[in-house]
Amino acid sequence: MARIPQVDYAAAPAAVQEAHDAHLHVARITNMKRTLLQSVPSFHALMTWYDLRDTVQPFLGDRLTTIYAHAISAETDCLICSTFFRRILIDAGENPDALVLDERERAVVAFGRCLAVSPFRVPHEVFAPIRALFSDEEIVALTAFGALMVATNVVNNALEIPLDDSLETYRRRSTP
Repeated sequence: MARIPQVDYAAAPAAVQEAHDAHLHVARITNMKRTLLQSVPSFHALMTWYDLRDTVQPFLGDRLTTIYAHAISAETDCLICSTFFRRILIDAGENPDALVLDERERAVVAFGRCLAVSPFRVPHEVFAPIRALFSDEEIVALTAFGALMVATNVVNNALEIPLDDSLETYRRRSTP
C-alpha cells in the first residue's frame, strides 16, 4: 500500500492541475507522477529527468539510454522504474534478462550500477572506461542523468508507490 496518496486531479489546486496538464505534452501521468504532484516543486525537480534523457540520448543512443536507466533501476530494486524500462526493451524485441552488450555498453552499465550501489565513490576501474569513451560534458550529463534516475528510484521505493497497471505484464517474474 502506498505511503502517500496520489493527487485527485479534480480536487487538486490550480498549480497542481497546471503542472499535470503541462506534463501531458511530454509524457503520460503515472502513479509516481500523481504522487509527486503532492509537491509541485518536487514534481518539477524529478521531471527534469526528461531533459537529461534528451541530453544523453544523442551520444548514448536510444537503446543504451534505456539500458543504462534499466541497469540503475534494477540495481536499486525499483519495481516501477525497472519494469518501465523492461517494457521499452521488450517492446523493442530485447530480452532484458539476457542483453547482449558490447564493450562500450558494458562500461556504461557498470558505471550506472556503481552509481546505484554506492554513489559516494566510483572506483577508478569503473570510471576509466567512461573517461576514455566520453567528453567532460558527456560524463557530467551521464552522471547527472544517473543520479536523477537513482533519485527517482528512491522516491518510488521510499514511498512504496504502486506499480502502474499498464506495466504489470512486463513485471520481472521470479524464476523457481
